[in-house]
Amino acid sequence: MLLSVIYTLSSLLLATQARPQSYAVWAADSAIARGQGNGLASDGDTTVSYEHGELQWGLHLLYDITGNQSYYDYILAGANRIVDSSGKIIGDDYSLSDYSQDPVRTGPTFAYLYEKTGAAKWKTAMDTFHTQLMGQPRTAEGQFWHKLRYFNQGWLDGIYMGEIFYATYINEFQPTNQTAYADIVHQFELMYANTLQEEGATNYTGLLYHGYDYSHTAVWASDDRGHSPEVWDRAVGWYMMALVDMIELWPGDTSVFLEQLRTLAPRVVDAADPESGVWWLVMTQPGRTGNYFESSAAVMFVYSLLKGVRLGYLDDSDGSLVAGATKAYAYIVDNWVVENSDGTMNWLNTVSVGSLSGNGTFEYYVSVSTALNDLKGLAAFLLASIEYEKL
Repeated sequence: MLLSVIYTLSSLLLATQARPQSYAVWAADSAIARGQGNGLASDGDTTVSYEHGELQWGLHLLYDITGNQSYYDYILAGANRIVDSSGKIIGDDYSLSDYSQDPVRTGPTFAYLYEKTGAAKWKTAMDTFHTQLMGQPRTAEGQFWHKLRYFNQGWLDGIYMGEIFYATYINEFQPTNQTAYADIVHQFELMYANTLQEEGATNYTGLLYHGYDYSHTAVWASDDRGHSPEVWDRAVGWYMMALVDMIELWPGDTSVFLEQLRTLAPRVVDAADPESGVWWLVMTQPGRTGNYFESSAAVMFVYSLLKGVRLGYLDDSDGSLVAGATKAYAYIVDNWVVENSDGTMNWLNTVSVGSLSGNGTFEYYVSVSTALNDLKGLAAFLLASIEYEKL
């Protein structure tokens, strides 16, 4: 009850241009004030965007905590822009035949709205994404390609974009489909096996490379498993969030997800910069000239660690996981959150993109610019703040 009152007061204070007590509310209300995550791209075209799906998930959680109707209304309005009354997905940038997992991240929003409203259009939209996944190109082992144009490539990002929806859909409409559940587990198994950095590797972290090419034809593919050459922070962040979210919604044996999470979590903490407590953009090259502390992965890690401990997925008997997360969070709010004169906040230092469409080198990753108020980071900050404020 007290937490709900704090969130509500924080939202009211923003309206009077005072800094909210809750960083979660501040992040959400600032994004809404700027019209972010509302189903429209910056040019006004409709967009079926994973970033919007990520923010909408955070707003859903915040609505559950606060009861603030404006959060639900914003989710609904944004989703209505990309799904027409018949359930057709009408985003200007969506085509099923692209077989991209990225837009599927809006699927959990459709599932949430179907649960809340019962409107058939949301089921129809979900069916479209399910149809896409059932036709998604796969490697010979069964891994979904990240996109049709990335031949035989699995990326960590895709696990968060596609598999959370896949499981949500099966839970709701095919709960006895054990073949589908086994397929979802297999997606995680294959990604982990093909990207886990092995002991003895150069710049060993024990974490996951950004992706792999089963065909070994990409310029960056390693000789052994075809993995990319570097551990990119946000790719690991997407995967960590996928693990904790999947365990929460999974109806059966979670041992595969738990084993992966329990292996990776302490390694994530160990990989943090010892002074600041946050993480380098290229985690395999700490301190190298050009590398820097990047914000989106930091909040993804904070969210995953705190949620994993809170729900009992991670044993933190020595307190190291929560200590690592809270140290990082202190740096985050001190360095990447900036108060504006209108009562909103700006979010700093999120790299705008990371792709394996090129050579996957250190030089590539550090050449990409950061973007002010990038939703990939701001939405994850909302999620991390919800978890932090539950401590």
